[in-house]
Amino acid sequence: VQLQASGGGVVQAGGSLRLSCAASGRTFSRSGMGWFRQAPGKERAFVATINWNGSSALLSDSVKGRFTISRDNAKDTLYLHMNSLKPEDTAVYYCAARSVGVGVATRQDLYSYWGRGTLVTVSS
Repeated sequence: VQLQASGGGVVQAGGSLRLSCAASGRTFSRSGMGWFRQAPGKERAFVATINWNGSSALLSDSVKGRFTISRDNAKDTLYLHMNSLKPEDTAVYYCAARSVGVGVATRQDLYSYWGRGTLVTVSS
């Protein structure tokens, strides 16, 4: 079972990126999923979460209004659309999936599967 995050890179402040997280080995179409990030020198923190069918989502206050989370269950892929990026968004972004639970979840301990992370660097 694997989650592979991609789409990170270097972008100027105010720019946009779209992160993708592809699942392999099993389907997560009935699982809540989420994105977390770890900035340099900081602990990993919640960014966004979405329920199994995409009808419900939560975002952290720091990204609300700028980021959107979505999923395509036919492709077993999770997305994070990031707009108006700021230097403080610089971090390694991780996708995660719940083994039990179809709903949204902000707590990291509710996720059983984690991707390796993709680095996003926002230059000022």
